[in-house]
Amino acid sequence: MPEPAPTPRPPGWRSHFNNWITAIGAVVALGALFSFALLVWMDFTQGDRNPYLGIFTYIVAPVFLIGGLILVFFGAWAQRRWAIRHAATTPDKWRLDLGNPAQRVYLGVFGAGALGFIMLSAFGSYQTYQYAESTQFCGAVCHSAMNAEFTTYQRGAHARVACVECHVGAGVSAAIKAKLNGTHQLIAFTLNNYHRPIDTPVKNLRPARDTCEKCHWPQKFHGNVDVSFDHYLSDKKNTPYTIRLLLHVNSGHPGSPAGGIHWHVSPDSLVEYYATDEKRQDIAWMRVTDKKDGSTRVYRSPDFKGEPPAAAIREMDCIDCHNRPAHVFPTANEAVERSMATGALSTSLPSIKRSAVQALMQKDITTDAAAPQKIADFLSTKYKDAPALPAAIAEVQRIYARSIFPERKADWRIYPTNIGHKDWPGCFRCHDDKHKTAAGETVRASDCTSCHAIIAQGKGVELASMNPAGLEFKHPGGDYDAELSCTDCHNGGIQGK
Repeated sequence: MPEPAPTPRPPGWRSHFNNWITAIGAVVALGALFSFALLVWMDFTQGDRNPYLGIFTYIVAPVFLIGGLILVFFGAWAQRRWAIRHAATTPDKWRLDLGNPAQRVYLGVFGAGALGFIMLSAFGSYQTYQYAESTQFCGAVCHSAMNAEFTTYQRGAHARVACVECHVGAGVSAAIKAKLNGTHQLIAFTLNNYHRPIDTPVKNLRPARDTCEKCHWPQKFHGNVDVSFDHYLSDKKNTPYTIRLLLHVNSGHPGSPAGGIHWHVSPDSLVEYYATDEKRQDIAWMRVTDKKDGSTRVYRSPDFKGEPPAAAIREMDCIDCHNRPAHVFPTANEAVERSMATGALSTSLPSIKRSAVQALMQKDITTDAAAPQKIADFLSTKYKDAPALPAAIAEVQRIYARSIFPERKADWRIYPTNIGHKDWPGCFRCHDDKHKTAAGETVRASDCTSCHAIIAQGKGVELASMNPAGLEFKHPGGDYDAELSCTDCHNGGIQGK
């Protein structure tokens, strides 16, 4: 039996997809698809450093693609709906009609615009990749979330190192983690439920060997570093006091036994520890392994018994001491002394060291809007009509804006710095004469000369007399109790704890 002939289409029948709305949607979808393909290609070929590119690639571009497709089908639905309701009059309200000279002109303009849109999509996709990898994006786009970190980063020693160089790892696993983390951060920022302050230490930070040692050559970690610390006493005269040290970075040379500070990451030894707190300040257990003979020494604090969880044991690396390499929050005391040393804060004002730090640490300074005026009022009551007062107020206000962020609950009191041992335990987390082996051997705290030697201290002519063999430390302003550590009195402010 022969098949029936197909039913002929009625005169004037046209596809409902033949309309301007659908055409616009198709251009949007095509541009989004092109951008998506280009971003995917860059994501897989340009390295794994960009954690935020995945947001644009797998969220933003698909949203535009889906939006374009929705517009395509909406145009067909709208055209069909109009045709049903107005079949007797004007059924093809938005139809593309190449037989109409006016519409041919419109279509030509539309085609040129569509081509330009697709080209701009390609250019925009590339610029999106570049911008998402920039420091400006990391620090300024999420300004309210990262303002404290961005401000401290800009004045730090690593201000010319891009954020992604340290915060994003290499390899497929690191790339996936970074992209998931970037998406999580975007959601937290959008919902305004991110932590204040931002939690540290960063749990998924790359190992120091993958970041720090790309620039800091481990084989060259030897010799001494000459460092001077300029301080001012909290007396009426703002008495200067400088300590000049030789830091023993590594007393050994290539091929000889390692020593000094960088012994902790020597290739011949493995140092591990267990901290009982999230910020790694309370270290209860340590293990030192000699890689040459396999011998180990285990040190415990007096209150710690048993063994630490295996998953919580951390191998010591650069970040355990250099824990604020790019985002240092200076203490109020340190920031004021730095301004005094550079002349930005005049030492002609009596007790300005003490007064400036007190102004920064007023308990009722709670918002950025209130802080400048409260600082001005505090210093004005101390110095009234002194000629140097306006400049002093401006400088202390500047210090506050660059180091204390109350809206983010971020300052030096939240973020400990483990280099040294003045305002935070730092070295003394382990070197406190309290951690002992089963045989009673301690991690010495008293032998400071193994890490540094004081070659000059004091002021004026005292600094001209240097002793390469090292001097005994003289506490400025009087003697101190040898049973106390620095942090028992110093806390970054003007008063002891």
